[in-house]
Amino acid sequence: MKKSVLPVIAGTVLALTGGVVSAAESVKIGAPSWSGAQAIANLIKIVVVERIGGEAELVPGNNATIFQAMDQGKGDIDVHPDVWLPNQENFTKEYVDGKGTVVLSENSYEGKQGFCVTKAFSEKNNVTSIFDLARPEVASLMDADSNGKGEIWIGAPGWASANVNEVKVRDYGLDAFMEPVRAEQSVMMATIGDSIAKDQGYAFYCYAPHHVWSMFDIVRLEEPAYDAEKYVMVQPAEDPDWFTKSKVMSEDALKNVQVAYSKSLMERSPAIAEFLANMKLDTDTVSGWNFEIAGKERDAAEVLKEWVDANSARVDSWLGL
Repeated sequence: MKKSVLPVIAGTVLALTGGVVSAAESVKIGAPSWSGAQAIANLIKIVVVERIGGEAELVPGNNATIFQAMDQGKGDIDVHPDVWLPNQENFTKEYVDGKGTVVLSENSYEGKQGFCVTKAFSEKNNVTSIFDLARPEVASLMDADSNGKGEIWIGAPGWASANVNEVKVRDYGLDAFMEPVRAEQSVMMATIGDSIAKDQGYAFYCYAPHHVWSMFDIVRLEEPAYDAEKYVMVQPAEDPDWFTKSKVMSEDALKNVQVAYSKSLMERSPAIAEFLANMKLDTDTVSGWNFEIAGKERDAAEVLKEWVDANSARVDSWLGL
């Protein structure tokens, strides 16, 4: 086994047969609400505790809270496990590019997003495009609360993507027919199942990796091809008049999804910081975790513990072993 490249700090004991043990190493990991972030947060915790020998704690929070805490560098929250770019670009521009207080890992996996309906509803009503939601007869089939508009789930409160999707609903000309709804994704998942049972329509923001693809037979609605000139998004943190100043009339570009961590962690817990910099994931792996945790309702820590035990060589590569 090759020699570890993790830094040696005061009180650190390197045990190459069982991981890197360091009583000084500790980290608090932000745990946003979506399933991919929950899975990766648990992965980081398990590797830190069982392989690095440090201490780790999961801290619930939204994007703004986590980035602000990483910026402060006091250890209240050290890590954002699942940064979607360009969705959260307003935060990375401020804290990574601007202040330089937050670091993005160079390794990323690919994310995709759009709007979906169930395959059965799509085929029965010939709904294949986002613009089909502006057909009055289609919108009426999605009007669960009888207020004259169909419902379209755009994301959870605090998600940057929900802001993008709200602008899309307006700029695609859907707002006269569809009402954008923000709610936790557990509500979205329950509503999909309910709509299938009642043979009703339901439109919702969908993305990959996510367990929804394994649980339901769904299809992504066509959107105009990504066009940077037609995709101008201003987030609320950048300008209070963000909704007026934004214009989004095309699908999203493919996403780069990365881990971010407080730059101060490089001094406070260098072994953990180096592990985060080296960790490399892929879409299929994260989707598999999502399905086990959300689809099969298994404990996240149990799922990731099994994965770490079964993928020792891959984890070793992240640790420089």
